[in-house]
Amino acid sequence: MSALAGSFAGMAAAGPNGEGGKGTMPEMFELPPLPYAYDALEPYYDEATLRLHHDKHHAGYVTGLNAAVEQVGKMTASGDFAGAKAAAKALAFHGSGHVLHSLFWTNMKPGGGGEPTGDLAKAIAGKLGSFDAFKKLFLATTNSVEGSGWGILARCPQTGMLAVLQAEKHENFAVWGLVPILVCDVWEHAYYLKYQNKRPDWTAAFMDHLVNWDDVAQRYAAAKM
Repeated sequence: MSALAGSFAGMAAAGPNGEGGKGTMPEMFELPPLPYAYDALEPYYDEATLRLHHDKHHAGYVTGLNAAVEQVGKMTASGDFAGAKAAAKALAFHGSGHVLHSLFWTNMKPGGGGEPTGDLAKAIAGKLGSFDAFKKLFLATTNSVEGSGWGILARCPQTGMLAVLQAEKHENFAVWGLVPILVCDVWEHAYYLKYQNKRPDWTAAFMDHLVNWDDVAQRYAAAKM
């Protein structure tokens, strides 16, 4: 997440090879490939949903992000900043959507679920009481997102604090400085084909059968000063 977010800086002035200069075209974000086959997460995450979610919805955020980055580049080149508010809003929405989805895909794996081990397990137990307490908190927080959004486990690089958060849409309720390490998408497009209006069934399946704790542990270790 931090690498993606950090790459926003200077985008409008960077050329295709990362070289600055007025009038150069901004770098473009790309849709990352899935780390598994479309049917690999069955029966807990169905192929039809995964294809639609990745190939259409995530791709749409990438397109929107690139359009916003291009618009910023045009404004800085022309000196006309009338569209600054709209561009900033689009960067936050589409950029956060791209970052969270890119994290979401790697947070899952075939045969996932269970519990973490090692330093991450110790941190969860030490800072959140126990894995069982964390799981109940994560599910309650995620299930109670109003409308569309995400449940997030994040780490503070400065203190090592773990926090369970909500995000409405993609960008609202963000806490600056905290780094997401585990995310669960509860936009309806993420689960409605299979789970319909039963959001708790989806989030329980995510935690019990899909979470890639190796990926979360790597992100936990990387999210430090």
